[in-house]
Amino acid sequence: MGSWMLCQCRRVAPCLVAIALTVAPGVAADDSTAAWAALVQDGHVALIRHGNAPPGYGDPPGFTIDDCQTQRNLDERGRAQARALGEAFRNHGVRVDRILSSPWCRCLDTAHLMAVGPVEKSWALVPDREPTAPVRLLELKEMVSAWRGPGTLVLVTHGFTVQALLGLLPNQGEMVVLKPEPGSSAGVDLVGRIAAPH
Repeated sequence: MGSWMLCQCRRVAPCLVAIALTVAPGVAADDSTAAWAALVQDGHVALIRHGNAPPGYGDPPGFTIDDCQTQRNLDERGRAQARALGEAFRNHGVRVDRILSSPWCRCLDTAHLMAVGPVEKSWALVPDREPTAPVRLLELKEMVSAWRGPGTLVLVTHGFTVQALLGLLPNQGEMVVLKPEPGSSAGVDLVGRIAAPH
């Protein structure tokens, strides 16, 4: 994300507590057994922070969304993480019904390198610029809570997007597995977290 986005995100995240999804307390940083078991069932959501892209936050001054060379991009480790995530999906028998990505190149590259299906762009996976008008977050919350399958919805996004939604900041390449719960106030339960591939 850009330097303006980094600045905005730091101000946005604390302001969004009231509308952020409530998550189950005490979920470990790598609860992969429950998470993978859920993903082989229909109707779950895999929320993935893009693979490793040094130095970790923001983009160079003057970057443009249409030119990957001006952005912070995946390094070889990040590309390997993305390929390993896709391989793990196949090895576990996860059926991907739809995969959406933030328009940023590091997210798109992660999604494409996973090779689990055609990749669509979505601005709902980019942090909001204005903390008083969290339009993207509300769209993302609706997208996640309304998912019914038949397979898994994969969303490749940014750390600050996950933080605004769930109140936790995943590592690069980490996956958070969610189960939509239409009857609950949050609309979703946090099933587990799967650490980034090494």
